[in-house]
Order: sequence, then structure tokens, then C-alpha cells
Amino acid sequence: MMIDRQPHDKLKQPRRLAKPGRTTLFVLLAIVALVAGLLYSQRYLVQSLLTGTHFVGGNQAVANVHLPAGFHASVFYAGLSSPRFMIASGLDDPTSVVFYQGSLYVGEQSEITRFTLGPGQQVTSKQIVVPHLPMGGNHGTRTVLVGPDGNLYVSIGSTCNNCVESDPHRAAVWIYHLDGSGGRLYARGLRNAVGMAINPWNNQVWVTNNGRDLLGDNTPPETIYALHDGGNYGWPFCQAGDLIDPELGHPGDCNGVVQPLIIMQAHSAPLGLAFYTASQFPRRYHGLFVAFHGSWNRSIPTGYKVVFIPLNARGQITGPVQDFATGWLLDNNNAVGRPVGLAVGPDGALYVSDDKAGVIYRIMYGG
Repeated sequence: MMIDRQPHDKLKQPRRLAKPGRTTLFVLLAIVALVAGLLYSQRYLVQSLLTGTHFVGGNQAVANVHLPAGFHASVFYAGLSSPRFMIASGLDDPTSVVFYQGSLYVGEQSEITRFTLGPGQQVTSKQIVVPHLPMGGNHGTRTVLVGPDGNLYVSIGSTCNNCVESDPHRAAVWIYHLDGSGGRLYARGLRNAVGMAINPWNNQVWVTNNGRDLLGDNTPPETIYALHDGGNYGWPFCQAGDLIDPELGHPGDCNGVVQPLIIMQAHSAPLGLAFYTASQFPRRYHGLFVAFHGSWNRSIPTGYKVVFIPLNARGQITGPVQDFATGWLLDNNNAVGRPVGLAVGPDGALYVSDDKAGVIYRIMYGG
């Protein structure tokens, strides 16, 4: 019997199936490519975490403070809970304080508060002058200073190690009238300017600035700057005035940024600073003192001390950073404390707060 096959009645050809092994290989190659791309994009983070992270432990204790000849340290107060910048607890994470014309201004995490002081330094009124400061993030300090122009300067750190911030209050210094009005951006690109003080020789506002982490033991350096109205200090695209950030920076990002007055060892974490002009110290120690809180992102720990920077009669830096008070870091794994705040007292002593041990030290010369 013959079958009459029509032209459209073609035999169906069997489909060729991919081999299971080849599909698995393609998937594995795609995963490897994705992981390799991710690791490359985060290569500085991975390298630093593998080779640079070194957390320093140790029990808190009163430090055996080592000082230049003729100086001596004593415990002025002990048993404080995180005595950052010589203030009492009880507010919304207060981290700075300044007295001005009978009032006390306190930098809290979410606001700047003014306390009016009466006889016997008793608080007679309280007013929130700068509300709604941004909260959270990596850097919670809110440093407040009354500048030489009688305005409030407020420093707020970044939310992150290195990123592009969406809130202009972050990584910046803002300026306000004493009643909190007229607030505006004064200086930007300061990753974490915790310390602020007025240079008594030239009336400039100087700040310490903490550089970013995860770029190795010695990059970028820590810095001190003089604030300029409208100044761009570079972060996150330019680090320490002349280093293009390897992750976010582009050629030309350091053009026009304000240059640091001095650079210091990376990861030292400079916080409080105090200018010294009193007669209690020898004249060669009339200059700038800076508290180094100490590192975590460095293979060999650094900081955990107070340093001195010499200045001339015009308030200009004339020499390198010098160790002044050491002894908090016992070895690469143990520290008994961490210096934070500095203040010059009416007795001419230098007061140093330690937020690990809960101690305030008084440093004097002679006697």
C-alpha cells in the first residue's frame, strides 16, 4: 500500500538537547565572573580587612602617662562614663560644650541646646536653638563652637566611611546665629571634623579631620584644616588635599580643594584640639595640642596619645608633630585608655579626657 504524503506533512526533526555539563559550566562561569567583579570593586576593602584591621583590646585603667621632662600628670576625676569633651551625661548623647556670654551651648546628636546660667552656675532656662540635626550613621558627634564672629559653628560627620552623601548637613560645618536662625552651609567635604577651636593668634577656626579607612596602613593621612567660608575640603572624591580617591574620585577632583595645614599619621583618629597660651607651661610649649583617639584599621596600632604641634607668633605651624603624652597604648594588643577631649583650665593645666577608662587627667609643669 502506498501512502500519499502531502507537501506540508513533513517529518518533525528531534530537538537537540544541551548537555547538562555544558549548562552547569556556563552557570559556574557566570557566578565566577560576578564574584570576581564584586571582589575587584571592593579590592581595597578586602585587602584592608585581611591585612590592616587590628582591634586593640585591654582592660581600662589609669594610665602611667609619660611626659617631657618637668611635666607631671595626675588624675583630676575618675569614674566618669565616656567623658568626651569634659561634659556630664544626661542629654541626647552630648559630645561638645561651649560657654559664651553666660550661656552653655551643648552639641547633642539631634540638636544644639542652650542653657542659661544664673548665680552659682545654676541652669535657669533651656532652649533648643538648632533642632532636627541628622541622626545615625557612623559618626555621631556634634561639635559646637562659638566662633570669633559670635556665630555658632556646628560640625557633623559623615554617615559612612566613604560615600556620596545626600544630606548637605553631613561631612560639613554649618553656621548659625546664636538663636539658631540663619543656618547655612559653611564648609563641606570634611569627613569627620570632631575637634574645633579658635586659633588665638589669628582668630581662625581650626578643625581636626579623620581620614577614611580601608586604604592601607598609611593612606590617607589625618589632617588639620583652617575653616574658610564656602571651602571645599574634598571628601569623598579627594583625600587629604591631593589624593584622588581610588573608588569615587576622578582626575581633577583635587583641583581647588582647601589644603591641610598639616598631615599626620593615618588612622591616628585626631579628635580634641586645644591651643595653649597660658604661662604655666614653658613658652616652647605654647602651640597646639591634639588628642589621638587611636586606630582600629591599621596592622600596627597608632595613636592613643596626645601630641604637640609648634606654632609661631602668627599662629602658623613651624614644625612636625611631637609626642607629648603617651602611655595609654601598652603594646599592639592592649590599651588602658583612649584620649579624646582637651581643655586648658584657668590654672593653666592641660586637661585630657579618656573615654575608655572614664578618667580626666590634669597635666602641669613643675611643682
